[in-house]
Amino acid sequence: MTRTAEIVIVGGGVNGAACAYNLARRGMKDIVVLEKGYPGCGATGRCGGGIRQQWGLDENISLARESVKIYEGLSEELGFNVFFRQGGYLMLVHDEPEHDLVRETIPRQNALDVPTRLLDRGEIARLAPGLNLDGVIAGAYCPSDGTAYPYAVLWGYAEAARRLGAKIYLRTEVERVTALAGAGFEVKTNHVTFHTPRVLNVAGARTRDVAKMLGIDVPTHPVRHEIAVTEPLKQFLEPMVISVKKGFYFSQSLRGEVVGGIGDHEEVESYSTKSSSRFLFKYASALREAFPSLGRARIIRQWAGSYDMSPDHRPIVGGVDGVDGYFQACGFSGHGFMLAPIVSRLLSELITTGETSLPIDALNMRRFDAGTLQHDPYVVG
Repeated sequence: MTRTAEIVIVGGGVNGAACAYNLARRGMKDIVVLEKGYPGCGATGRCGGGIRQQWGLDENISLARESVKIYEGLSEELGFNVFFRQGGYLMLVHDEPEHDLVRETIPRQNALDVPTRLLDRGEIARLAPGLNLDGVIAGAYCPSDGTAYPYAVLWGYAEAARRLGAKIYLRTEVERVTALAGAGFEVKTNHVTFHTPRVLNVAGARTRDVAKMLGIDVPTHPVRHEIAVTEPLKQFLEPMVISVKKGFYFSQSLRGEVVGGIGDHEEVESYSTKSSSRFLFKYASALREAFPSLGRARIIRQWAGSYDMSPDHRPIVGGVDGVDGYFQACGFSGHGFMLAPIVSRLLSELITTGETSLPIDALNMRRFDAGTLQHDPYVVG
């Protein structure tokens, strides 16, 4: 059976659902979203839900700032509680190079209307009572950073997209994408085939596999990252606590659980989502060191998901030269959830008008051929 669509979106995670919603808001009809599993089975349902604006590159700061603005009104916009809470992000500073970095980047963030400020040890102790400050010389704190519940954000976007006419196909896996003679694409799945003038590829760590069907080489790779959660505890922690140097992050949920993770530079390229004892012991040790009072807290579950890593740890967003009608957003390197509201809005603008309200040319894949790569020093893990 062959059907037609104005656009086929490959990937039903937060970026796919948000793009479907924003395209429908802009008047596009016959929007089809293809999800090979169930809603949230990929990176969206496995992420920690953090949303921060503390970055080192101006474009990352601006994108995150605009995403936070959207998150602030998202529950009302979607008619669905996404549990967005602005408890702030506390970024720990451990040595003089880090101290120099935050003193350099905080003014840049402030100039871009992000209210980060430098805290001394006494201010940190008041903000996060019980935090072990051994080896901590300062902190960078942005009170408007926060967290949201990933499944709620996904469900909210998906239901809003459906109300506007988008069709979301579950357990529908893309088997082949072919460029048609003249223009357009044929997208063959395990259930149905679509002919469409546009394809939007937002399949997370599998984006490169879908792109390869069209002869497009996307320079990303998957890396497993793991998360653990404790039993519910009495509320004691307002901000997300994060350390670039040590690679960990953790926050306390509305239910009292401490949710967090820690990077492992020995992880190799893999689609694995299996949990490991190596991570559990490493994370438990970091959490106990950071908050000694949590030494007897019980970790009740852990899980893993894939970071879709790009060479410079910045997202790849936009079209591809020579492939008219094809668009993609990938390579978020662990930050797709926090940027989804603004990236989906900008992509919907690009697809429907050819222009965007914020510049995103620097995120196009052509930067890898030009060799104009910039690395943000605030990537964690």
